[in-house]
Amino acid sequence: MLSKLEFLEEKYLDLSNKIGDPEVIRNQNEWKKLVKEHSSLEPIVLKYRAHKKASESLVEVKDIMYDRTADDELKEMAKMEMEELQESIMAYEEDLKVLLLPKDPNDDKNVIVEIRAGAGGDEAGLFAAVLFRMYTRYAEENKWKTELMSLGETGVGGYKEVIFMIIGKGAYSKLKYESGTHRVQRVPVTDSGGRIHTSTATVAVLPEADDVELEIHQNDLRIDVFRASGCGGQSVNTTDSAVRITHLPTGVIATCQDEKSQLKNKEKALKILKARIMDTVVQQQKDEIAEDRRSQVGTGDRSERIRTYNYAQGRITDHRINLTVYKLDAFLEGDINDMIDALITSDQANKLKQVN
Repeated sequence: MLSKLEFLEEKYLDLSNKIGDPEVIRNQNEWKKLVKEHSSLEPIVLKYRAHKKASESLVEVKDIMYDRTADDELKEMAKMEMEELQESIMAYEEDLKVLLLPKDPNDDKNVIVEIRAGAGGDEAGLFAAVLFRMYTRYAEENKWKTELMSLGETGVGGYKEVIFMIIGKGAYSKLKYESGTHRVQRVPVTDSGGRIHTSTATVAVLPEADDVELEIHQNDLRIDVFRASGCGGQSVNTTDSAVRITHLPTGVIATCQDEKSQLKNKEKALKILKARIMDTVVQQQKDEIAEDRRSQVGTGDRSERIRTYNYAQGRITDHRINLTVYKLDAFLEGDINDMIDALITSDQANKLKQVN
């Protein structure tokens, strides 16, 4: 591990010099790429330097302990410091093991979240709306921006489908674990008998596709425009502003009718389309290593039932890591950090097992 850390420190220093070079700065695309790589190495290098400093101090302290001329009081102090340094070094080494795990290249990206009502009729649509609010509140807590991309309402306050973007560094690293089927158990408002119903909604979290990563040729797209539909009144456009884009080679389709402007709808639909195409590619790659994925926290299987929200007991249970928390009200208001942190820790632990 130490030889790899030495190499990364040298690379970090080399990148530090390059991003300050006027010639490199003139080429903004190259400069941004180097700055991103430099930034990704920084936490590793800083932790490694702290480890080195503690190791050097440990050598000095040991010298004092074995110095025959040192008095007993000085040796006792040295012994206490040695124990503290040894604990620090062990902690640094554990942190470095995690930092050296292969990073998901999408972790720093914005995300496109797609929530769809599943089984349960109107109740499923209402639950989809609850999840939408939960994630937008979570984004607010993290000082991230949200942008509505597409919305299909049920007419009773629920959503058949809602697609929105969350813009913020590290959004994908946190929210990628939310992909899957979410199940709710509660008494619907419409049920006079007070019986608990089970409904579902699916969540898909897609990293925003960069133009440099995914080149889409105009000839591969079929763009259709049509009149937007809605629940009536002002929500129904009187012009053909809604846009449907089909990527002919893959058959992937994206539709947007949320904006009154056809151009804005086209821009949003294209973002959704790119994210879906990228997700298709990623899913194919994951299928190729399906055996490995079975031992890891699920992060992308749309059919996987990942979590249950039980209103009667006020609990949320994540089935992937068998974790139950009893704070349903706060959770639905966006206080989901504890669950996400537990999922990240579990994922890292599984990866460390594979490395070791």
